[in-house]
Amino acid sequence: MPDLGPVLLSLHLAAVTTVILLVIGVPLAYWLATTQARLKPVVEAVTALPLVLPPTVIGFYLLILMNPSAPLGAAWVSLTGGTLSFSFAGLVFASAIYSLPFMVQPLQSAFEAVGRGPMEAAAALRASRLDAIWTVLLPQSARGILTACVLTFAHTIGEFGVVLMVGGNIPERTRVISIAIYEHVESVEYAEAHILSAGLLVFSFVTLVGVYALNRSYRLRVS
Repeated sequence: MPDLGPVLLSLHLAAVTTVILLVIGVPLAYWLATTQARLKPVVEAVTALPLVLPPTVIGFYLLILMNPSAPLGAAWVSLTGGTLSFSFAGLVFASAIYSLPFMVQPLQSAFEAVGRGPMEAAAALRASRLDAIWTVLLPQSARGILTACVLTFAHTIGEFGVVLMVGGNIPERTRVISIAIYEHVESVEYAEAHILSAGLLVFSFVTLVGVYALNRSYRLRVS
């Protein structure tokens, strides 16, 4: 029976990362969906960078950023007394950077699909911008929000290169499921690696089936 510690740690990491990115992603995606600013392509490119950059490149620069001699790393040490690298907090920070496009892009598409009409109608009824977003935009974007959360959660579960660079392989602190699989393979413990890999495969497949089924049911409902 494989150690469930990496599985539980991965679930914890994915849940925390998803909540953080939802808080960050909603306003960022709303701005991208509605702005006409010249900086929009630049912000979209920065947001999408984790999709094209190798995870080791992202992990390398994050590791430098988290170094105690760097401003961010030094500030973290002064606040907590511990280093940001090779810690669970460091994994959360790295995962938030790496999974950002999986949250922002579905949200941006959902907000763009709603369009300006409902928001303008709410404004005509004297609703504030914040009230219109909360009562009109977000409910009508519920499918996109759910898709973004599911994809972000699933993507964080399967991270390897970034979390290995930033967190290493510390049991009960940074040893997530992907690193545990790698360690089992290196130790020629194929049975344990197979159990964890099969579980991750089933989880990923079920997640994608759920997302596609949700999108299909929505299209049938509106057609």
